[in-house]
Amino acid sequence: MPVLTRDEAQTRAALLDVHHYRIALDLTGGETFGSTTVIRFTARTAGTTFVELKPAALHHVTLDGQVLDPAALDGNRLPLVLGAGEHELHVEADMRYSRTGEGMHRFTDPADGETYVYTQLFMDDVQRIFAAFDQPDLKAVFELAVTAPPRWTVLGNGIARPAGDGRWELAPTPPISTYLVAVAAGPWHSVRTEHAGLPFGIHCRRSLAAHLDADAEEILGITRRCYDRYHEKFTEPYPFDSYDQAFVPEFNAGAMENPGLVTFRDEFVFRSAVTDTERQTRAMVIAHEMAHMWFGDLVTLKWWDDIWLNESFAEYMGYQTLVETGDFPDTWTEFGVSRKGWGYDADQRPSTHPVAPAPDAVPDTASALTNFDGISYAKGASALRQLTAWLGEKEFLVGINDHFTRHRFGNATLADFLDSLARATARDVHGWARSWLRTTGVDTLAPDVTEEDGHWRLAVRHDGSRPHRITVGLYDLDPADPGRLVPRPPVEADLPGTPGLVLPGRRPDLLLLNDGDLTYAKVRLDPCSWDTALGALSGLPGALSRAVVWNAARDMVRDGELAPAAYLRAARAHLPREHDNAIVQGVLAFARTQIADLYLPADERPDALAGLRALGRDLLERATAPGVRLTAVRTLIASALRPDALRAWLAADTVPGGPVLDPELRWRILTRLAVLGALGPAEIDAELARDPSATGHEGAARCRAALPDQAAKEAAWEAMFATDDLSNYLFTATAQGFWQPEQLDLVRPFRARYYPAAVALAARRGAALAEAAGRHAFPLTLVEEETVRLGEECLREADPAPALRRKLVDQLDDLRRALRIRCAP
Repeated sequence: MPVLTRDEAQTRAALLDVHHYRIALDLTGGETFGSTTVIRFTARTAGTTFVELKPAALHHVTLDGQVLDPAALDGNRLPLVLGAGEHELHVEADMRYSRTGEGMHRFTDPADGETYVYTQLFMDDVQRIFAAFDQPDLKAVFELAVTAPPRWTVLGNGIARPAGDGRWELAPTPPISTYLVAVAAGPWHSVRTEHAGLPFGIHCRRSLAAHLDADAEEILGITRRCYDRYHEKFTEPYPFDSYDQAFVPEFNAGAMENPGLVTFRDEFVFRSAVTDTERQTRAMVIAHEMAHMWFGDLVTLKWWDDIWLNESFAEYMGYQTLVETGDFPDTWTEFGVSRKGWGYDADQRPSTHPVAPAPDAVPDTASALTNFDGISYAKGASALRQLTAWLGEKEFLVGINDHFTRHRFGNATLADFLDSLARATARDVHGWARSWLRTTGVDTLAPDVTEEDGHWRLAVRHDGSRPHRITVGLYDLDPADPGRLVPRPPVEADLPGTPGLVLPGRRPDLLLLNDGDLTYAKVRLDPCSWDTALGALSGLPGALSRAVVWNAARDMVRDGELAPAAYLRAARAHLPREHDNAIVQGVLAFARTQIADLYLPADERPDALAGLRALGRDLLERATAPGVRLTAVRTLIASALRPDALRAWLAADTVPGGPVLDPELRWRILTRLAVLGALGPAEIDAELARDPSATGHEGAARCRAALPDQAAKEAAWEAMFATDDLSNYLFTATAQGFWQPEQLDLVRPFRARYYPAAVALAARRGAALAEAAGRHAFPLTLVEEETVRLGEECLREADPAPALRRKLVDQLDDLRRALRIRCAP
């Protein structure tokens, strides 16, 4: 089906002014649901255009009372011939439910047999639900009525009221974009309250009710505090009539900012033990999505080249506001050690793009979808953090409030936003934007330090073109405790601009550029500082400062400047004394999944895993925080090469000294035992009988695909690529189990089959499964030239769908990097 181009959207926006949608959905059927749409709009002149929909069956269409031929539907486009003036379009159709997390996703909970549906209409999936002029700058009022089974509750963008006989009426919305319309229906378990005169609610499947209730006050408390803080920052009040948060099953993203009804993946309803870092992540997502009520929902981009106006702002505001509420004061540390690496990695691949791409770089919706990555989120948020440091928070807030006031319930562009900032400051914000938002790649900052009689000199080598305002941290080893670093007063520097600094006394033992992590750049340490860090990193005060050093080490490994084994030695030395679990979690994740699985040759992997097991045992012995203990246990499970200890834990249903094995840990252990060939199908079936939840079914699928058995691999392959029976989550779980570094000889014959199978799957099942096939089903563990050769051939000759093509480009680049690191001296 054709995708909407920017030129087509501009032509249609010039022709139409859309006023109102009245939509009726009937969710009482089986494989399809009824959809009736009435659209009132004005044509400014006579002309031709089209309305989009993707029906299972199109029954009846009238334009101004005149019947149109349903057979005129061409793919997803129904042509319209319009005279100037007012029009009313009436469309009746049956639409298909989805199992891929797109459109109207339908899920039956294996734990209790209850069924739930919810919409995910982002980018261009509204067409799967009702007929629409589907582009973000044709905002309208939406008025929905939903008929559902009698025991169901219906949620939507506005307050939903039952009208009898299973019919629910949703309050009309203010003007919003088509992709922001939302419905969620099912026998929800709900916790409701009121705040600031508005109804607030949180909702989940009934089988998760006890877990939601256990965290309800934490979730609602964070929601209330973020709401209050945003009202202190923003002059525009919250623009909708209620605030519901629905935790929904098999959700592809972390969450979606539907006005008045935010949908979250229901893994955020924790049914097993989690770390404080994971609770912090949930809180940040709550804050991020609420920021979207202003950035994206109140003021919406005109076209998808400005997606950063949504995501970069929500990412920055989510982290910053969570810090300001006091719930998680070290939130920026997690950003620095995990999210920022996502941005750095994306920005060094061939698929990199500016935070704000040029208009002609996003010609259609398919290309726009590929830009939802670490650049639009993490790099964009980092740029805004740097902008705030450079501009001043007061001026920054004046500028964004001017932006809200000028464009409320409308659409805006980068130029509009910069004009609002320019009215708030004398600084050259347009020049800043050219340097930061229209460029690609990562700058590198490195110190040059020289010592002379009675003073020392610092110059900063700046590989790149962006301006940076940074803090330079200066630290000395404590003579009484050589493992502890004592800070001197820091130095502020503007790059370019600040000349070489001359400071009295001897040079510090550790000099740290970008201390506080206020800019987006790779940093390097001079040799003396690196030696100090290797000996005293855990004694560096400030978790964010330690995160900057760990990021520098990570970047040096990826750039071939630090041996992977040296990174592992640093982790072994310093993580047992690290108190911030975000750092522990981030460093271990890089060590385990990147270094051990990709960057080290296969014959060095067992020693690396042995070192990680030793590190995990040290963490267990020294850690008092439950989160660090849990992180250590997960590492021990993932790094096991023998089944003995895992079997003992499973039999005892606990790790000695804790934690007790909850469902999440049990499935982790079983997956690792399956990889090691120490588990059979009967044990997987027995565990699924013990845990028949949706997560249990995913765990069982992952285990079955991980078995080192030809028949098991063939069955998993058949399920992924030969049939279309798997939901998005079951596909992902199966893919995660399939390619294992311990089973290279067994899975290598599937490599040549992967590329044509993935291309065909993407063409059949759409963007969400295309992305999953490229991310999770890719043979990344086969770090071999042949994997790259076959992938390049696929890109040249097979014409994969855009979502799959983007993932293949990224994965192949990561493989090339791994091969370079393996070959480095």
